[in-house]
Amino acid sequence: MNENDPKNFAWYVKEFKGAIIGGLIALLFIATGLSKLVIGLAVIALGVFLGYYVQNNKEKVKEVLRNFIDKF
Repeated sequence: MNENDPKNFAWYVKEFKGAIIGGLIALLFIATGLSKLVIGLAVIALGVFLGYYVQNNKEKVKEVLRNFIDKF
């Protein structure tokens, strides 16, 4: 098949099946309200990571915050 030849629907489905499946899953998440749960879990995971980082890098975080406050 030449690069300039028109392609049929089956070729597009075969070529982009991952994107199609991902889009359908995203639609299901939105339709069922699971997107709110996923966003909530992501925020919780981000908070845990941020807390762990601050706990292990107290002095570095303090210095960055001091420099940031001094700019104002």
